[in-house]
Amino acid sequence: MDIIRPSIETKELLDHYLQYNHYRGCEFSAANSLFWCDFYQTKFTILEDMLVFCRVEDGIPTSFTFPIGEHDPKDAFDRVVDYFEQSNLPFAMYMVEPEMFEMIERWYPGQYQIEYDRDSADYLYRQESLATLAGKKLHAKRNHINRFLENYPDYQYERINGKNWKECLELEEAWARENNPEHDGDKENEKAVIAYALAHRKMFGMIGGLIRAEGKVVAFTLGERLTEDTFDVHFEKAYADVQGAYAMINREFVRRELSDYTYINREEDMGIPGLRQAKLSYQPDSLVEKGIVTKTRTPSFSMNKVNATQATSRTTPTMMDTTEVPFMLYS
Repeated sequence: MDIIRPSIETKELLDHYLQYNHYRGCEFSAANSLFWCDFYQTKFTILEDMLVFCRVEDGIPTSFTFPIGEHDPKDAFDRVVDYFEQSNLPFAMYMVEPEMFEMIERWYPGQYQIEYDRDSADYLYRQESLATLAGKKLHAKRNHINRFLENYPDYQYERINGKNWKECLELEEAWARENNPEHDGDKENEKAVIAYALAHRKMFGMIGGLIRAEGKVVAFTLGERLTEDTFDVHFEKAYADVQGAYAMINREFVRRELSDYTYINREEDMGIPGLRQAKLSYQPDSLVEKGIVTKTRTPSFSMNKVNATQATSRTTPTMMDTTEVPFMLYS
């Protein structure tokens, strides 16, 4: 099994397989796989002409994703099973969505189980909802935008381009100085990733937008196509002391750039309370549940059926918004 590190050189290969992806989890992105490969020790392999990402410890793959590509994923799944058996390692498949697990359950009833991780669930929003902020539950968001418009009636929206992207980088550096005075490793990694993404956005087919107030860039966002109907927002930053800046860049970018998409993936909250509050306050349409699949110890009792049913129930949690909270602090 050849294990490959994602890189600019492998982007064309990744894109070939990811063009067939219809799952809405943010992991199935060439950009994300490259941006975070060293942080998460992520690589990939090709099995039965299907793309499979894997996490590596001490050079050894210890878990895999569900196969992605044009063909039936069962043959590639079986190759993953063979790898674990031959390596004498416990089977582990990560970032598995309910639809994926339903296939595994059909192939091998009762032999596998899944444990979903709430902190890893992506937030999925309707494009129309974020573009209009209509309805009583989003009234507070409209108020934030009204405050921004009162303070900055001559604001400008611009698509990120070769002339203004470095101003976005300046904002990110200022944000990092204010929010990461202790030079926390995770935030330092994020800073480096954002700088790389801004500089190489065209290579990855990414688009972004910014808000300029009184001549200064006060907010920006950056993302890419995930599936035919879903856009993935990777980064969003704004000055916290500019009231309404987060709400403004969120709405304007979606309204001006993403009208061809049905869904917007704002990625996970990583269990950070403030980030969870902010994402819930925008009233997600659903959560993209993701979990770890392992072998069932007692095949006669299939917990995975219960878990899969729970995960596919698209009951959306809600939270009334009373204050403006940064919508996305991390990826």
